[in-house]
Amino acid sequence: MSWSQPLLLTCLVVLSVITLFQVADSAAVSDKKAASPQGALRKVFMPEADASSFFKRRGKRAVKTQDEINAEQRQRLAADERRREYHEEQRNEFESHAEEEHDEQDERTREKTEQWREFHYDGLDPSYEYNRHTV
Repeated sequence: MSWSQPLLLTCLVVLSVITLFQVADSAAVSDKKAASPQGALRKVFMPEADASSFFKRRGKRAVKTQDEINAEQRQRLAADERRREYHEEQRNEFESHAEEEHDEQDERTREKTEQWREFHYDGLDPSYEYNRHTV
């Protein structure tokens, strides 16, 4: 018995909320649109004759207006500019990377040469051990 009263109360609350929302939905729509719901549909949907000719107004081979040609040309130029900037940026990154690699290789070669000279140094300048001619 203790659970039946809260269940009945919950059902009544849900039922009252549903009826309130139904009244609120119908009240949210203005009287003009509520009187003729077909008017709103007429604004969204067009007659069948207009719909069939909508895409046929200008075929593929029809002449474009100058505005359309200019707009397409601007889009093409903008795309070319973006492509040019992208490739220039990629080229600059590659060149800087190649330059860094070259500098690092030069540094490693210089260090190895210095180590070799220190190891083979005989106290004479220039080192005669590697410059002398054998008879």
